Amino acid sequence: MRILLLGSGGREHALAWKLNQSVWANPLYIAPGNPGTAQCGINVPLDLDDFKAIGNFCIKENIEMIVVGPEEPLVKGLYDHFKSDEDLNKIFFATVLHLSFFRSRNSKSIAK
Repeated sequence: MRILLLGSGGREHALAWKLNQSVWANPLYIAPGNPGTAQCGINVPLDLDDFKAIGNFCIKENIEMIVVGPEEPLVKGLYDHFKSDEDLNKIFFATVLHLSFFRSRNSKSIAK
């Protein structure tokens, strides 16, 4: 399975390390990644706020699953962007079940 892991922190390094051990992750791309994730897969210099560039990379590399480490891209609408695009809506998101939690956790109106 062609996997794209989004993020560059310690959490993403741990995820990359574990995903790299799976026979299903072939290849594993990490964007933007860090020196530690480079040992587990292929780092890709993508900006996590540039949904169009992420989408283009997914199409070019035939990505089948996205694992999102940081909450911010989800809160900013990455999932919605992919699901609204005909070419991207078939990609599985590993964090779909947590999407509403991330939105509510980062909502200022709920915090008030």
